[in-house]
Amino acid sequence: MGLPAKKEQFQFQVERSEMGKADTLRYNVISFVVEGQYDRAVSELKNFAGKDSEYPRFQEKTERYVSHAVDLVNAIRAKRNFPGAQYLTMAKQQELNERFREHYSELQVVLKRIEKIHIDLKLEDSRSTVWVVRALVHSAFAILLVAFMIEATSGLMGTAHYVVDDGLNQTINWFFDKIGW
Repeated sequence: MGLPAKKEQFQFQVERSEMGKADTLRYNVISFVVEGQYDRAVSELKNFAGKDSEYPRFQEKTERYVSHAVDLVNAIRAKRNFPGAQYLTMAKQQELNERFREHYSELQVVLKRIEKIHIDLKLEDSRSTVWVVRALVHSAFAILLVAFMIEATSGLMGTAHYVVDDGLNQTINWFFDKIGW
């Protein structure tokens, strides 16, 4: 079940799975292109490029892809709205149709690449978070170990000395009491 294109010359079907999840950049841009709303597709891409991201390098990594996607949308618009296309020879119409499909396929690939960059940066961010948490746990363990060693050598060791000394004195006194010294 797909969305049919508007122009009869460029009839094609778009599967929902090719459009991605609803309310994503890929879904919105492809929907606008299929419906022939090229200005909205370009506007969506430019708004996306201008939007602040939670990942610092996201904008720099996707900037060229967004620019290329805008060029592809404009190329698709030019192919679908080609003036006098019905007066061209069948071979030229077929060539125009092929170029349209190539641009459309390339647009899908570029939009998927932008999504992949977002996923990769999200994964990289979560990995760095795991490293920070792991470093904090190891640091806390090391601090607790050092604190225990300091306590054992200064406070506990002195007390242990008195306890062992007293225990030995009582044992020796009891032993000498039994043998009669």
